Amino acid sequence: MSNQVKVKFRRSAALAVAAGITVIGAVPLLAESAWFFPVLLVPLAATVWAWRAGTDVDARGFTVRALLASRTVPWTAVDGLVSDGRTVQARLANGHLVTLDAVRPEDLPRVVQASGRDLETDRPADNRADAEEPAEPARPTA
Repeated sequence: MSNQVKVKFRRSAALAVAAGITVIGAVPLLAESAWFFPVLLVPLAATVWAWRAGTDVDARGFTVRALLASRTVPWTAVDGLVSDGRTVQARLANGHLVTLDAVRPEDLPRVVQASGRDLETDRPADNRADAEEPAEPARPTA
């Protein structure tokens, strides 16, 4: 048995509850006519999407789940994680971007921890002069 950490990112459960209440509210329309059945499908689809959609992250990779499909990407295919302010995307080795649904920029430390890898940054190193020159050895005082 492995000590593999799996982190699940989901949207607020309030979305699923609100969509479920809308489904219940649309049911009486079916008593009037079966033609109202498509009206019931929209909140039902919203309920399933809110419950299912999100991102699962573990040491092998991540899985992005949508209403009807999911996509699993191994970490070996990922070049980096990109944040544009409100969303997080994975930049793949082939240049494509995959949006990590329900993952916010402040969740990046949890994503990195679940991946089991070190965080590498594309930011340039500090250009301080003392960072490039070795410090003089300390001299003992008499």
